[in-house]
Formats: sequence, C-alpha cells, structure tokens
Amino acid sequence: MRILSNSDIEQVLTLEDCMEVLEVAYKEAALGKAANRPRNHTMFPVEDKRHPGFHFRFKSQEGGNLSAGVWALRITSDMAGVETLANGVKRRRLIPAAPGNNYVGLVTLYSLQTLEPLAVMHDSYIQKLRVGATSAMGIRELSNPDATVAGLFGSGWQADAHMAYLLMVRPNIKEVRVYSPTPAHCKAFAEQWSAKTDKRVIAVGHPRDAVQGCQIVICATAAMDPCFDGSWLEPGTQVTAITSPDRTSLRRELDDTAFDRADVLVVLSKEQIEYDNQVDIMGPVKRGLKTWEEIGELGDLLTGRFRGRSRGDEIAVFANNTGMGLQFAAVGARVLALAEERDLGWHVPTEWFLEETSP
Repeated sequence: MRILSNSDIEQVLTLEDCMEVLEVAYKEAALGKAANRPRNHTMFPVEDKRHPGFHFRFKSQEGGNLSAGVWALRITSDMAGVETLANGVKRRRLIPAAPGNNYVGLVTLYSLQTLEPLAVMHDSYIQKLRVGATSAMGIRELSNPDATVAGLFGSGWQADAHMAYLLMVRPNIKEVRVYSPTPAHCKAFAEQWSAKTDKRVIAVGHPRDAVQGCQIVICATAAMDPCFDGSWLEPGTQVTAITSPDRTSLRRELDDTAFDRADVLVVLSKEQIEYDNQVDIMGPVKRGLKTWEEIGELGDLLTGRFRGRSRGDEIAVFANNTGMGLQFAAVGARVLALAEERDLGWHVPTEWFLEETSP
C-alpha cells in the first residue's frame, strides 16, 4: 500500500487532470455507473482549551465510480468553530490542533476488484483542486462564453484555485474584481494574480463592486452569511457558490434574492440538499417559485439530461453544495497512478491491513 503526502500529490496532480477525471465521474454518476454516500458531519462536546467555542468535529464521505476502479473514504478529524473578524464578519475556521500545529485529513482508496486498501493520502491539495474544478464546470456550462469581467469573493485557499480554474475555462476574461473582508490580504491576492497573468485583477472595497458589471460572480469563501445582495445581479450573470448549510451550521454565501432570481439553478448533489436541509437552495421551492424538478444536477447538465442556459439574459446559479466521496475516488485514482509512475510516497505491506477471518 502506498502512502502519499500533499507534497507528493502536488508534484503530479494538474488542474487539467483533476477536471478531466471529475467530469467523467459526474457523467457516470448521472448514468448510474457510480455511487456516493452523502457527506456527514458529527459534532462532539469536546472543546479545545486554547480556543473556546471550537469543538471536535468528525467529517466523512465516501464513493466510487467504475472508471476510477476504486472506492474512496475521505475523513477529517477537526476542531471546528466560528471566528469573528475585526470588521464583525463571521467565518468558519478549523484549528490546527494536531501535534505540530497540523490538521488531520485522509483519503483511503480500496480496490473494487481485490477489496484491498491501495493507498492512504492527504486530502488538502485534492480538496482545493476538486472544489475549484467542479465550480469551473458549472462556470463553463452556465456562463455566457463572451464574458470579460468577473467578480470573486474571497482571497484565500479556495479563491486561489477558483481564480486558476476561471481563467482556464474562460480565457477571454480581461478583468477580475476581488472582494474580501480582509483588505490587506485581498490586495496582496490581487497583486499576485496580476503579476502572474495578463489579466487586470483588482481589489475592490465594496461587495457591490464585485457584482455589478460582472458577467460571472464567484463566491469562494468560508462565510457564514451571504456575500452580497442578490438584487445587485444583472441579467445574464452566472453565479457560483461553494458554501451551503451542512448540519453543523446554517452558513451560506447567497441570499434568498439571488436564489429566487435564478432562471437556471444547478447543484452538485440534490441528495445533499435534503440530507443537510439546505434551506438556501430549497428557498425558491418553498416559496413556490420553482419545482424540485427545476433544480438540476451537474452530472445531468453535463450529459444533456438537464437544460442549462437557453438565453443570454438568464441568471444562472451553480451551487457547488457539497463534497463527495466520489470526487476523491476519481481524483485519488489518478493521483495514485501518477505517483506509481514516479515511485512517490512511502510503502507499507498491504498484508498488515488484511485479515484471515470474516469482519
């Protein structure tokens, strides 16, 4: 069995690889050639002594698809809570409470044929790319191809991946307006991306500036509350969000108005909407503005089983509303194959994990 670190994974996993295998996995899921268990969060009343209000949280998700040939179990063992920034904005935060100020996030891959565990790998770099790649598919399928100006909420870990993927699927973008509740960090982010691309990336001082005049609006944050007022959205805008309620909190990035104004509404997983009671996405249904059938899934959009944008003036929302074990199977299998080609990581005997008697 092979053990891979984030450093190993970063050496082999490209943006293109990640997006390619995820697109196959989502199509297979739509066609009944994949399976996935909804993501689950369990909070436990153990508080971190150094950070009052932060408690133990265990998260797990699992899934697999035929092309990957593996079943993946992804877990995180966290100290999770909410922090309030200097300007009063609240956001979700995970504390590096493991030895050495580290985090615990692991993906285990199992062979669908021989049953044996094939690899254990860190989840962080895969996590970053699989969210960005999924959002990118929504942007590619639902935004107007001639878009030239985008707005981006967030200037951190996920925002970085979303910027890279945005420019991959919409290379004609000329300007990106970035808003973050941490102005200094936002400015540094914009300067960094301006320096390494030929795009105009600017930090803006008000959320409205990252919405009005933007044909694409992306939320890539850890926000607890909506990033902007949905009434600011202009006809033809495509909106992407990555945060929805997850049973531990009612955090969300889009307000009711944004969801209500969506002419086209697509999510990653409708099953997760029900499992987590994602009231943000269900809002238009509860208010009689949409039927459940009028909410599409990304896999169905990619296979042509759900209609996407049909007019240039439609507002289209993609809610990248969950993490899926299926994603870690698809991407993990590609990572493992590439790592084996270069003989990266550590080896431990597979026999250590096999037993002679029935479980």
